[in-house]
Amino acid sequence: MAKFSKKRGKSSPAISTASLPDIIFMLLFFFMMVTVLRDSDLKLQVNTPEATQLTKLDEKSLVNYIYIGRPTTQFQSVYGTSPRIQLGDKISTVDDIPLFLEQHKVKLPEAKRSRITSSLRVDGEVTMGIVQDVKTKLRKSNQLKINYSAGTRTDALD
Repeated sequence: MAKFSKKRGKSSPAISTASLPDIIFMLLFFFMMVTVLRDSDLKLQVNTPEATQLTKLDEKSLVNYIYIGRPTTQFQSVYGTSPRIQLGDKISTVDDIPLFLEQHKVKLPEAKRSRITSSLRVDGEVTMGIVQDVKTKLRKSNQLKINYSAGTRTDALD
């Protein structure tokens, strides 16, 4: 019988690192594409009403979010407990809406500016007085596309 002997001094071939930068950039690109960045921290309690027939907004970059609700417990010492308006990352007044709309509008190309929608995320417990004030200010600012945000109702009414 033949005897097998180990060859000494031979090591396994080195792993090629030539494609390593390509792999790293592919992973970086993947995570950049799938990561969702949150625009603002919510300082208001907003429990949107539920509905059965909802339509989804197509381009989220064309949407201004206006939150209306009572401040969360950590902000009640500063802003009180009455309903407030949040534009972006800060609590604002109705008079700040035109500037907020203009700041969003200048970030977009001219061709897309006419398709901007204002989405009102209103707490279900808030009275319609402040909502009507916001709608009036939006109309005066020539922002006529308005959307009400709602959650999905799981049980349909008979």
